[in-house]
Amino acid sequence: MNAKATVIVGFLGTQLDAGDGPGRWEKWRPTVSLGMHEDFLVHRIELLVDQRRYSSVTARVQEDLAQVSPETRVVVHDTFVADPWDFESMYATLHAFCRSYPFDTDREDYYVHITTGTHVGQICWFLLAESRQFPGLLLQTSPPWKQRDGTAGTFSVIDLDLSKYDRIAQRFRHEQQEDRAFLKSGIATRNGAFNRMIEQIETVAIRSSAPILLMGPTGAGKSQLARRIFDLKKLKHQLPGAFVEVNCATLRGDGAMSALFGHVKGAYTGAALPREGLLRSADRGLLFLDEIGELGADEQAMLLRALEEKRFLPVGSDREVESDFQLIAGTNRDLGARVAEGRFRDDLYARLNLWTYRLPGLAERREDIEPNLDFELDRFERQNNERITFNREARAKFLDFATSSDAQWAGNFRDLSASVTRMATLAQAGRIQVPVVDEEIARLRRLWNPHAARDGALESLLGDRMAEIDRFDAVQLRDVVDVCRRSRSLSEAGRTLFAASRQRRNSTNDADRLRKYLARFGLEWERVRDA
Repeated sequence: MNAKATVIVGFLGTQLDAGDGPGRWEKWRPTVSLGMHEDFLVHRIELLVDQRRYSSVTARVQEDLAQVSPETRVVVHDTFVADPWDFESMYATLHAFCRSYPFDTDREDYYVHITTGTHVGQICWFLLAESRQFPGLLLQTSPPWKQRDGTAGTFSVIDLDLSKYDRIAQRFRHEQQEDRAFLKSGIATRNGAFNRMIEQIETVAIRSSAPILLMGPTGAGKSQLARRIFDLKKLKHQLPGAFVEVNCATLRGDGAMSALFGHVKGAYTGAALPREGLLRSADRGLLFLDEIGELGADEQAMLLRALEEKRFLPVGSDREVESDFQLIAGTNRDLGARVAEGRFRDDLYARLNLWTYRLPGLAERREDIEPNLDFELDRFERQNNERITFNREARAKFLDFATSSDAQWAGNFRDLSASVTRMATLAQAGRIQVPVVDEEIARLRRLWNPHAARDGALESLLGDRMAEIDRFDAVQLRDVVDVCRRSRSLSEAGRTLFAASRQRRNSTNDADRLRKYLARFGLEWERVRDA
């Protein structure tokens, strides 16, 4: 099989390649040097040059290349760039060249000569090669240490396939992992679906300035994630402006438009001073509109225009102002359903719905409760300058409850944060003990369960034995205890509980039947009555 032909594409060096007379051979000329390397045979050079200005230099370079490397064919492309230092025009010219050039990678290997041309041209070549629009490698030539007759200098090949550079690739992976950990506040989350979502959010946050929509229940962490996205973009020098946050549920009436878009002095009664507004405050920064589904129709229309045109009218003004901000919207509503109900603009929803992520509640991420528990303890330490820990038994007991189906976590991470704060505050000598955990579990049950008082009574009666009782039996026993506590005697409680059996004459001694039932769980009537 024949080796592939070597093809080099590059600009003519209008200064470096110039030269006349015998003395030109004492000068290193980068394009001519391409044909002078014994270990690098060049079959063809595609030379980009403005022939109207540099035809004589081009002709001399062609002649000299034919002398040093007769095997090398030079193809001249008459290329005009009005301003070689203007990135847009330079990139457009080179991009058009790559699009029209008949690359044949099966038969030819391609190199782009980055030594010649302006620095802007070199950057454009780099971008085209990195994106594979130029399907080849970068070629850098350098002069020798000392100028000598006929010297070729040196050359080096740069392959932009970063996967071949282990150290660089490892560094990129490490930085990417650090960015993702940053978005998670350093919490080593274990939920696979959540971690995959964070991976994509990290990519989108760095590469895109389009709106992001965060959905999920109250307390799922939308506000915190929005702040972390801003901080990450700030670290990457992408957002020089501020982070501005507002809960749209707090914006009501005439004040909503003023709060968002600002007003001029005298715009309405009481507007004694002009107001900048939140959108203007977020210029070159990030605006987080939480509970965006609560915005009124007028505010939605103004926001859509501000997103699309980066311009809007403050209240009472006839002069538009500008603000270039990135938007993150949060909601615990189903915006699609609100669009169907006519309560949210479909065009605004379409604008927000490019990158939509649903943050799961804590009950959907039970494997993440333990690392978040440690995070909350660390946060308590930072805020209070006091290190609080669990003893082993107390930690195990709290986690058994927290990760069970009995723990509803209705307030999500807010509930967990409040729970840790209570236990840490009540801890003695820096240690959370079992009694504190027992009290906290009872408090959480009351918080989530409308029948929490009954649950608390049952737990106080049974203690640790509560964990040994099946849920089916617990439901029945809970009702029995409730009846006993409301009855004046064992017989009265028995008659209430077994009324149907008495009518069928199946029960002859209700009190004895109830006593035996309670004894199954180690309970006595007097203790239940007095609980």
